[in-house]
Amino acid sequence: MTRRIAILLTSTDTSEFARRHPDDGQKFTTLLQPLRPDWQFDVISVKDGVFPAAVEDYDGYVITGSPASVNGPEAWVGQLMSLVRDIDARRIPLFGACFGHQAIAVALGGSVTRSDKGWGLGTAPTHFDRHAPWMEPFRDHLVLFAAHQEQVQDLPEGAEILGGDDFCPIGAYRIGDHVFATEYHPEMTHGFIAELLDEMDGKLDAETIARARSSLEQPAEGPFFAQWIVNFLEYRPSASK
Repeated sequence: MTRRIAILLTSTDTSEFARRHPDDGQKFTTLLQPLRPDWQFDVISVKDGVFPAAVEDYDGYVITGSPASVNGPEAWVGQLMSLVRDIDARRIPLFGACFGHQAIAVALGGSVTRSDKGWGLGTAPTHFDRHAPWMEPFRDHLVLFAAHQEQVQDLPEGAEILGGDDFCPIGAYRIGDHVFATEYHPEMTHGFIAELLDEMDGKLDAETIARARSSLEQPAEGPFFAQWIVNFLEYRPSASK
């Protein structure tokens, strides 16, 4: 079945480093399109104030990561929060990664704060203690890329933690069958994050960079997680019965 998916681009990075790489909308399209070649993926630059004409125009939504803060004063952040509440009210499938994960939580009544543990950077071995229906094939442990300083502190009412680790206890969550979110970056590649660490070297403390580089010895499993994302975007409870 053909589906129309909106990828809401939130990254505000306009650096030379960012310009050398595909934007996050392209990254998610590259990750998901091979699994569902007949789906249409539209990248919408919400960080530039561009939003869908009507929420019902899409069968599902993906919110990308961003160096912006979900607690920031930018007008587009507030507009995005309103859109999240609209999508949630209509029970349209909504997936969020990193900033997207945080934005959904805040929009629906949770909170996000800067972690006192510092940066989550490199790979993150994540334990999944709960099994949503779309998490097939299921594994209780995955390694995913991380690049975040803020974390979800409190979840919205009705949300359920799916997985995490000691550094980031709320690493993934669901709300019913229509919201799925993770703090991590399944769309990133090893080459990209290795270059990102080079870019951040000298901007962050040496210990954080060294720890992140060492963590890259563990291969990340974004393509495996991508199967969960497309399963989620097409999941309907009635179809599982």
